[in-house]
Amino acid sequence: MTAVESGQRASSAAVRLPRTIMGYVLRYSGKHQVGLAALAVAVFALSTVPLELQRRIINDAIKSGATNSILWLAAAYAGVALAEQGLKLILNVYRGWVSEAAVRRLRRTLEVSPAGHTDVPGTRVAMMVDEALPIGGFVGMSVSEPVLQGGILASVIGYMIFLEPYMALLSLAFLAPQVVFVPLMQGAINRRAEARIKTIREVSSDMINTGNAVDAQIERVFSLNMGIYKIKYSMNLLMNLMHYFAVAMALGIGGWFAVAGRIEVGTVVAVVAGLGKLNDPWGDLVNWGREFSVVGVKYRLFAAALAQRTDPRMA
Repeated sequence: MTAVESGQRASSAAVRLPRTIMGYVLRYSGKHQVGLAALAVAVFALSTVPLELQRRIINDAIKSGATNSILWLAAAYAGVALAEQGLKLILNVYRGWVSEAAVRRLRRTLEVSPAGHTDVPGTRVAMMVDEALPIGGFVGMSVSEPVLQGGILASVIGYMIFLEPYMALLSLAFLAPQVVFVPLMQGAINRRAEARIKTIREVSSDMINTGNAVDAQIERVFSLNMGIYKIKYSMNLLMNLMHYFAVAMALGIGGWFAVAGRIEVGTVVAVVAGLGKLNDPWGDLVNWGREFSVVGVKYRLFAAALAQRTDPRMA
């Protein structure tokens, strides 16, 4: 083997990416993911404290009018909120740094990769400008986001069931249909996202080769994007409706129980507030799943194109 061949093989090995997006995340940012996950645990550990403080404030005010107790609980509520938001700030800045570092690494990896015989003009530009950003952006939230949002969901649901199991379970039953329609609609989004990536690469290639984009390809990108929007926002609409139905159930059952003297008013308020606190983390968790699916497709195409550049036999 000559020195040139040895150098080419080393160069090819140097830019070979892991096969999956999570493999890439763990290889290049594993220690940072541990730090981000620890911060996420600290944030969700505080998630149910404001609900309990709110319940106690309302019950103390209605039952005994204990002004001193109410003031101390209100001060504790403000302190917990300050601590939670401060931790979120640190978590988000850290995520941003990890994401930007991943984008920079992907672009540098693409920059140093040798031009291959199977290169399609325009693919490199599309990968550098359009594809590296969402892939790298996902790296920062890849582990900490499901830990944070899943932890909040588990903590709040557990707290609600502890307070009033029947009311909580009946309310949460309205959220169950999302387990069915969210994966189905997300699959439809993923298929359109993969087709869009491939079409955009073709548009870039045509513009470099001829100076013009093919009108049919532009129309296809438009159609795919509109399909994604329609499915995405329809899914959001259904998720929001399920949330409001759950709140209506909690108010109805909770009000009935409160009038009958079975539960305290503060408990009804805490359960309703808990349902409100579930909406954002559930939506964020669904968004994370959407990003994981779509970015997984983008990363697979990115890694495959890079492998073709460094090894024509993989075309």
